[in-house]
Amino acid sequence: MMEFFYMGGTLFMSLISIAHICIFVAIILHFQGKDVLHLVREAGLLALALGVLGQLIGLFEAFKAIEAMGGVSPEMLAGGLKVSSVTTIYGLIGFVISRLYLLIKGK
Repeated sequence: MMEFFYMGGTLFMSLISIAHICIFVAIILHFQGKDVLHLVREAGLLALALGVLGQLIGLFEAFKAIEAMGGVSPEMLAGGLKVSSVTTIYGLIGFVISRLYLLIKGK
């Protein structure tokens, strides 16, 4: 699991992890009777947005490196695309968790 964390880049993966923690804290607070469903929604959206932003920055850097090298093999390009999608998948997990919770609660 830590392999994916480092593969996705520690900065964005850390920020997305903080958003995930916020989702779970807000869910716990909601169970305690606090009106924090808007925080669940916003933290889920933040996780998704950070994931997409991380992927776009990763792709930009990869394309910049490809341009400097003058070309790469299809295998190397596929590997780069795979690595760049790690942050989006991780952010999407938080988004889906927050949406499922909101769906269950009917808000």
